[in-house]
Amino acid sequence: MARLDTGMATRKGDPQRLRVATYNVHKCRGLDRRVRPGRIVDVLREIDADLIALQEVVSIEGGAREADQARFIAEELKLDYCLGENRRLKGGAYGNLVLSRLPIRATCNYDLSLRGFERRGCLRVDTEMGMNRLLHVFNVHLGLAFFERRHQARKLISADILNNAELQGARIILGDFNEWTRGLASRVLAAQLQSVDVRYHLGRRRTYPGVLPLLHLDHIYFDATLELERLTLHRSRTALLASDHLPLVADFALYE
Repeated sequence: MARLDTGMATRKGDPQRLRVATYNVHKCRGLDRRVRPGRIVDVLREIDADLIALQEVVSIEGGAREADQARFIAEELKLDYCLGENRRLKGGAYGNLVLSRLPIRATCNYDLSLRGFERRGCLRVDTEMGMNRLLHVFNVHLGLAFFERRHQARKLISADILNNAELQGARIILGDFNEWTRGLASRVLAAQLQSVDVRYHLGRRRTYPGVLPLLHLDHIYFDATLELERLTLHRSRTALLASDHLPLVADFALYE
């Protein structure tokens, strides 16, 4: 693919291009029940994305190198990273991870939790694309219950998160929305942002589970200043084993 150019455009109107991916890695536990962060690294190398949003990452410090999944994956890929911790699990941090080939300038982890349900969050990472342009990436993992997602959708579009007046760049929100029908989260986000049409690009709507897709859980929304050029569901042999999800990969062009 054409790699992101962070320098000056050769002529007015030339776009910057970047590849983004969202991938629920299921704590790096594959379909064989083995926890193998190295397999996730292999899958991400196959994708070669500039920005990667991972969900269900566990990072346990002070033990085996692979136990700190966020650091291990980032170091293996030589990418900058930020982990948004939503809760503790097995003595470590558990949450959403953003990996970036672009410089990370700021981060914020938003609490989307609803009392009585598992803690959930949205990790915002602001990356620099050159020419003083920022790209705001929101990595989301919503809840399993309908009422929970309704609460989280309203919080996402509030002035504190997606409609924050301080945001100056284009926005991409992606992740595991746990919404297999067109619920409130899908409707409110599609009303404010462009929505990736999975059926148009992939020829089908179902993307999960990877081996025999029955549901559409992974979504990508983006500002109109970004143009979606290509969407793929990465179905390599390694990806089919490494997690119950498959990576959803989007190639974008960003115009002035």
